[in-house]
Amino acid sequence: MTRLATLEARTPPMAALAVSVAAISTSAILVRFSDAPSVVKAFYRVLFTTLALAPFAVTRYREDLRALSGRDALWAVVTGVALAAHFAAWFESLEWTTVAASTTLVQAQPLFVAIGAAVLLDERVTRRMAAGVLVAVGGVAAMSLGGLLSGAALAGARPLYGNGLALVGAVMSGGYVLAGRSLRQRVALVPYVTVVYSACAVVLLGVAVVEVDAGGPVATVGALTDYPLEEWLLFAGMAVGPGVFGHTVINWALKYVESSVVSASLLGEPVGSTLLALALLGEVPDAFTVAGGAVVLAGIYVAASGRPAGG
Repeated sequence: MTRLATLEARTPPMAALAVSVAAISTSAILVRFSDAPSVVKAFYRVLFTTLALAPFAVTRYREDLRALSGRDALWAVVTGVALAAHFAAWFESLEWTTVAASTTLVQAQPLFVAIGAAVLLDERVTRRMAAGVLVAVGGVAAMSLGGLLSGAALAGARPLYGNGLALVGAVMSGGYVLAGRSLRQRVALVPYVTVVYSACAVVLLGVAVVEVDAGGPVATVGALTDYPLEEWLLFAGMAVGPGVFGHTVINWALKYVESSVVSASLLGEPVGSTLLALALLGEVPDAFTVAGGAVVLAGIYVAASGRPAGG
């Protein structure tokens, strides 16, 4: 057994999920700190995450890459496109609404995941798991109401537009989780995420080129690369934290944990993001947000504790 396999065997999946949620909670804050266009932020986050993992894919997992079937590779690419749509919509939503509203609405994906898991993946969703998801989504609704009320007071905000984009991101995120749950049963983690992230980066690059086209190839390249050191550090932070320790760990956990539980656990992100927004951005959560955050955490606990025996 390799050292990586030994570490994988010893790591409790639910503990790994907790780490991933904490890492993903930093994403919205890093996005808000950056002044780059939304799609450029998304592109560099995914590109740097891919570059961090690609060396392992072509060295330690070369045979797994070669063994990847054409069908699985195609679905991994489609999953990458869904992830790109999620990032593009969500990063843009953060420009128009509050961190609390954006991160809560984008995490409405458990509703789509729970239905898709039962219909498409034949996963058993216990009553306790379903109740936990509904409780957590109720908490999200409360937090979102608080975000809407405070979002209306932000200068230049368009909360309805931003919240709509966040919901689009939620639908794409749901597809991403469901596909990952299916493919990770037969595809190793590093080859899988390398294909998914590569496809995602290519799509985001195409969108970025269209959006920042400034009158010619030279000007366009400058619009994509002419950033100060602080911006590059933020891009790297998005890749290492939310990318490697966030999304990649989630994809690892999808092999061992039901997609409904994973998606419910991700509802912890708005809680962490809201606390960070309070500390670092001065966005003070109202009573709806605080109460909703407590409900979200309770729902996550109920869903996780309701997993089928042996799950």
